[in-house]
Amino acid sequence: MLEPVPSLHPRSGAADEPVIKLAVLAVGGQGGGVLADWITDVAERNGYVAQSTSVAGVAQRTGATIYYIEMARDTGRLPVFALSPSQGDVDILIAAELMEAGRAIIRGFVTPNRTTLIASSHRIAAVSEKIEPGDGRASSSKVHATAEAASKRFIAFDMEKIAADNGSMISASLLGALAGSDALPFTRESYEQAIGAGGRGVKASLAAFGAAFDRARGTAAAPSSKPAEPAIVESALGAGRVSGPQNLLRGWHAQAARIDLMPVAVRDMALRGLRKVVDYQDIAYGRDYLDRLDNAVALDSAGHAYALSIAAAKHLANAMCYDDMIRVADLKTRSTRDRRVRKEVGVKDGSVLQVTEYFHPRIEEFCGTLPAGLGSYIESRPKLAAFLDRRINHGRRIRTDSFAGFAALWFIGGLRRWRRSLLRHKVEAAHLERWYALALGYVPADYALAVEILNCRRLIKGYSDTHVRAQSKFDRVLSALDLLKGRDDAADWIRRLREAALKDEKGDMLDGALKTVATLNEGAPR
Repeated sequence: MLEPVPSLHPRSGAADEPVIKLAVLAVGGQGGGVLADWITDVAERNGYVAQSTSVAGVAQRTGATIYYIEMARDTGRLPVFALSPSQGDVDILIAAELMEAGRAIIRGFVTPNRTTLIASSHRIAAVSEKIEPGDGRASSSKVHATAEAASKRFIAFDMEKIAADNGSMISASLLGALAGSDALPFTRESYEQAIGAGGRGVKASLAAFGAAFDRARGTAAAPSSKPAEPAIVESALGAGRVSGPQNLLRGWHAQAARIDLMPVAVRDMALRGLRKVVDYQDIAYGRDYLDRLDNAVALDSAGHAYALSIAAAKHLANAMCYDDMIRVADLKTRSTRDRRVRKEVGVKDGSVLQVTEYFHPRIEEFCGTLPAGLGSYIESRPKLAAFLDRRINHGRRIRTDSFAGFAALWFIGGLRRWRRSLLRHKVEAAHLERWYALALGYVPADYALAVEILNCRRLIKGYSDTHVRAQSKFDRVLSALDLLKGRDDAADWIRRLREAALKDEKGDMLDGALKTVATLNEGAPR
């Protein structure tokens, strides 16, 4: 007869047999309910009484659903089971994503003298990480270190990848990791029988289960850690596969050849930028990009590790590829997007996928897609703009799986051939030229400050209201240049202001930082 796990604690007042307490934290689409059912099935197959409950989380990644299982050996006397986990009273905790493991630790479900913590090391960004204007991602390494210290045993590897590689869901690889950990006193065959009883996707689930089982046991080799490929592109002409009509290919190769003449340190970023702007518009747009980039390269040197040129290559491409209605419509009607959506949703061959896109254009977006003269005419007449806005500014749901809906977006996306004659492009090009000239103008006096001004372009993103707020922050950060004139630490202050602007959407931190800058020269001799 199988003996109970020695680390498990009996509940006060229960029968002599200890109650095993296991919690699973998972979000929608990860199969947490299926995993809980499998674990309950395994327990009952081995002569245990088990109870499974769930506490629903909040949608949009602000909270996971907690599936809670308690089990005890069947002695003929029904144990008293709890309905939800308690702090410091969980034997096994399974997290379907790394940050869920971190949240479980914060909530007190993981204890160093008791809990076996099993977590997939892959990441799904939470809403709190996505909404931060800058890089809001939490540190995975900190969670790993904390989990090692907070748990009795920590098992973590990319179970999502194992599931995907085997055509299954992560629930199967999580079950394999649990079985491989030996945290429960059950045999591998019991787990496999529970999977087989489901009757659907059994082969793929068993494959994912087996791979995760071996990995948890340490009998499977970890993914190969080959040295990373050099980041520097030796030849732009030989990098990647480019196909298309011969006349376009000739134009592409002509521009790519220009990158081979640039300093080696700049080539990788320059090639990435060229690819982006050509995909966004056309070959001529790529030529404009390289013309602008050449101005930065001419002012740069190896002594500065070409930091200016690399920053220019990155942020010029982003500035030239601004988001507008044309870009959004173009991306939503690409075949690559359709394939990605079908893969993420899991649409099977022969099934019909219905896709509804949501648009809420304002008068500003409408005018931006008009010829520059006409768009300016409307914007300069508030009454006319307000009249049109009342008829334009409301939400629209467009079914892109229908011919009419797809054709409407395809037509808007096709306007990109006239983009350079439209009002939005005129405005964006003028803003780009002012910013770029400002940055390069500082190179002789303060190279570091010039680089930071280029980096400030990352503040501008999105379109509609998001773009307006982002541009306001950008302007406010650069407004400090006059206050920082002549200071040795001017570049450092611009960097601090930029980071403050990226910290919160409202800009409260930026306001405080700007007030600090305003006091720097107080009391200085005039």
